Amino acid sequence: MSSWFDTQSETPLIAEMARNLDSFLAAVADGKVTTQEVSAQEDRVVAIMKKLEPELARHPVLHAQVTELLVELTAYDLMQMMSMLRESRQSKQKLVL
Repeated sequence: MSSWFDTQSETPLIAEMARNLDSFLAAVADGKVTTQEVSAQEDRVVAIMKKLEPELARHPVLHAQVTELLVELTAYDLMQMMSMLRESRQSKQKLVL
């Protein structure tokens, strides 16, 4: 089992693990991510959630903690994407001016 953190720096490794997923590498190989690739990733996430949730249901505190982690991680990803989009737009506007 892989740790979620670098043992020396305590830096989270989840994003690095995601960047090394075969499904991610295949999706970004051509430089664009299609709606079909996003849908396939969603299907993988839902399958894992359905597999894991019954196990977590036996441990309500752990279920709540994992739910909180998933929600926070999703919020982080959305915020990061929105920030990058904003920065990209600002850079393009500077180039036009």
